[in-house]
Amino acid sequence: MILSTMNDLPGHQVTEVLGDVFGLTVVVRAPASQIEAGLRTFFGGGEARGLAGQLHEGRLEARRRLREAAGELGADAVLAMRFETSELREGGLEICAYGTAVRARRIEEP
Repeated sequence: MILSTMNDLPGHQVTEVLGDVFGLTVVVRAPASQIEAGLRTFFGGGEARGLAGQLHEGRLEARRRLREAAGELGADAVLAMRFETSELREGGLEICAYGTAVRARRIEEP
């Protein structure tokens, strides 16, 4: 399954648009990550690595779920893939990966 942030797929012809698909996950910030981020903000500078790691894992999971949803439709690829993140009241983050599921075939070069 090809995931692409582009609107087309070089070397391929889209033969069918199957529709929009998404993969959704919720990341609840670990207390240690929140403390680390707060201290870095207060004292200035540096990356909150714990929180960055959680967000990275969340994006990977959202992308995995997107790929699974597209596969259920029989897609070969997802085009115009994007991420959207929303903060939840309880201190968590909703991460959504979305795009357009398509069937595509490789273009044979002469």
